[in-house]
Amino acid sequence: MIYARIAGTGSYLPGEPVSNDDLVRRGIDTSDEWVMTRTGIRSRHLATAEVGSSDLALIASERAIEAAGCEPDEIDLVIVATSTPDYIFPSTAALLQSKLGIRNGGPAFDVQAVCSGFVYALTVAEKFIRSGSHKRALVVGAEVFSRILDWSDRGTCVLFGDGAGAVVLEASEQPGIVASALHADGSHHPILCVPGGIASGQVIGDPFLRMDGQAVFKFAVKVLGDVAHEVLDMAGAEVASVDWLIPHQANIRIIQSTAKRLGISMDKVITTVERHGNTSAASIPLALDLAVRDGRIQRGHRVVIEGVGGGFTWGAALIDF
Repeated sequence: MIYARIAGTGSYLPGEPVSNDDLVRRGIDTSDEWVMTRTGIRSRHLATAEVGSSDLALIASERAIEAAGCEPDEIDLVIVATSTPDYIFPSTAALLQSKLGIRNGGPAFDVQAVCSGFVYALTVAEKFIRSGSHKRALVVGAEVFSRILDWSDRGTCVLFGDGAGAVVLEASEQPGIVASALHADGSHHPILCVPGGIASGQVIGDPFLRMDGQAVFKFAVKVLGDVAHEVLDMAGAEVASVDWLIPHQANIRIIQSTAKRLGISMDKVITTVERHGNTSAASIPLALDLAVRDGRIQRGHRVVIEGVGGGFTWGAALIDF
């Protein structure tokens, strides 16, 4: 039996932290108290104009590859989860493959499931590896959400940040990704979307992120609780067996409500939202890498990751680390 296990993790955040007070000094109509009490976010990182998702992904990937103890050309599958690609095409994954110097002809493609993107990408990579067709996958979540924010809308612009996280997934005789579940319901797309596009060189529609915060909150808490139970049930596992929960880092109140619904103490929840803000598809691998590198997550630990994002999409995976 072939399984897929995480062999290494990596992450990258661009520049220095930008605090809530920094945003006020930049002219945003907000305050540290307003943002903190509603979201738990104190700072975020913002990429400069010349930096794209593939640039962030490159550094995170190099760190994950180093942690896995392999060489870039040993990667035979590259999947990047992003809603903010460098170009319309080629894919950010293809650009990343080139920047890493991978020339083995393995597939490279993007997955677009917004904040659930990393869970989607990891699940897809696991299927490739378990099929026997590929041995080592690089799975990345990378975003420059600052490019799609309306900086006059304080209800959204204070929430998001830029960054990238990556894992190397390898074929193994020991279970790693124990169970996963993916879902979507497109009927909810109006509550979180960027309702614009490009045609004939012009922006058609609205190119900025728009969100109904209350509707997103209610939807997120319900589906995150449900999908975590779903993957545990698939594996015949109890909540008590989970060492760590890594939810999508969108809002501390969503995270706290989800943990309470699952009956998991916040002491067992990895949170980075205070320092990173919502980095969409990058948020889960960023939090995972932080907890691996600071020693909280260790080999033998059981981890649940879960995300929910525009689409609406949602998903979870149960991982024996």
